[in-house]
Amino acid sequence: MTDLIGGFVNLFTNPEALAFTILAAFVGIVAGALPGLTASAAIAMLLPLSFHLGPLSALAFLYVIGKSGRYGGSIAAILFNTPGTAASAATMQDGYPMTQRGEAGKALKTATLASIVGDYFGEIVLIFGAVLIASYTSDFGPTEYFCIYLMAFIVIGSVVGKSVIKGILSTILGAIVAMIGLDTITGETRMTMGLLELEDGLALVPLLIGVFVISEIIIQAEQAAKQGLAEAYKIQSDSSSANHITWSEFKRCIPLMMRSSLVGSIIGMMPGLGSSVACFVAYGEEKRRSKEPEKWGTGIVEGIAAPEAANNAVSGPSMIPLLTLGIPGSTVAAILIGVFLIHGIQVGPTIFTDPTSRELIFSLFAAGLVGIAAYGAMGYWGGPFIGRMIAYLPARLLYPFIFLTAIAAAYSSRASIVDVIIALLFGIIGYVMRRTEFSTAAFVIAFVLAKNAEEAFRQAMLLSDDGILIFVKEPVALAFLLVGAAVLILRSVSVMRASRKVAPAPAEAP
Repeated sequence: MTDLIGGFVNLFTNPEALAFTILAAFVGIVAGALPGLTASAAIAMLLPLSFHLGPLSALAFLYVIGKSGRYGGSIAAILFNTPGTAASAATMQDGYPMTQRGEAGKALKTATLASIVGDYFGEIVLIFGAVLIASYTSDFGPTEYFCIYLMAFIVIGSVVGKSVIKGILSTILGAIVAMIGLDTITGETRMTMGLLELEDGLALVPLLIGVFVISEIIIQAEQAAKQGLAEAYKIQSDSSSANHITWSEFKRCIPLMMRSSLVGSIIGMMPGLGSSVACFVAYGEEKRRSKEPEKWGTGIVEGIAAPEAANNAVSGPSMIPLLTLGIPGSTVAAILIGVFLIHGIQVGPTIFTDPTSRELIFSLFAAGLVGIAAYGAMGYWGGPFIGRMIAYLPARLLYPFIFLTAIAAAYSSRASIVDVIIALLFGIIGYVMRRTEFSTAAFVIAFVLAKNAEEAFRQAMLLSDDGILIFVKEPVALAFLLVGAAVLILRSVSVMRASRKVAPAPAEAP
């Protein structure tokens, strides 16, 4: 608790960090609410800005954008029947019917309150859980770390997409792309095609911009039909009861939000699952527990509160694998690794033993708590206005502007035209992956982790007299490998069972 109080003191005595925390709350809401733009895409575009900020300002800015972006997706889901983020898809089922009845204000306020409850719940889990887990992982060596990385590759690859095979292949592709450049031990060039610009490897910023931003713009260009937004938002009511959630309605949702927050927090700690899984699990479970399940999907506040609480509860716990093991639990966490490294901070359990790093992390926790309050206030009183503003943005101007901004961001990271080419190339690759249902999230996370995994593997080999058997002789390392294998088997069985259920019945013989 003393560390957290010190974090608040550091935050409020750093005007730059506090200002960027508040700004991030607004930026994230808008990014999440814009159909076709996600918090991950916004973070990728704004990542070069973090190079010119102090460590706390940079981390707080991007971290809070991730939080408020999750909430912002509910605005598009409720008002336009278009999920601003994949995690808001469950919110549409009851949110948009309420908008059609003229209860858009009530739906938005329910989403805001549920998001605040879930996010605070998850942030508390992060603060206490990260410190506790880090105390057990601080003695891990390269053998354990390689097995952790391998487990992460297997788990993320097998659970993030519809197909286990495509998820694993996406992970392998990300690891291969990460090998481009100089060998970290021998200094020999690998897969550079003789280009000097590639000897330092592919830069993270243009790759992220390509995969998350440019690929999405290409998809949006295909889906030219965005004319219905302004028309949809005209459905509203002037009555007070239709635009405000009553105390009795909120009180009815409190147990539901707490249970959903717990579900979201547990799922958030598991690398690769993410908000979209959490919100549908919570929605399905609360519908099952409901005394009137037939009302779910017709426009009730419970159908908004459950997925939004679970969705936002993922945010904090998804940082636990990153801070305790150096493994990103989400794409936002994967991007934040780059920010940590830029500012010379090594993520992992030792982050809590170094006094300077520990102070920074607890200041980041404080920024997260302040950011939740900031986006909550903005959303509760300004959600309808933000929705109205977005509704009348012409797509023919919006997406070209986003594209030009993305290109400028890719260039500004290293002032290199090569980075622009990389961004465009991976925009096409990201588009193809998304259209063929390969996992861009698995690809990016593997790209970020691959070099650390390679280094840990080589160090383990140098320290071992047993060769590769060292990974099964060490009990902790073996345990991580078994967890990865178990997840892969269970996921494969689940996918096969699901495919059998939807398989068409054989036609009868004439």
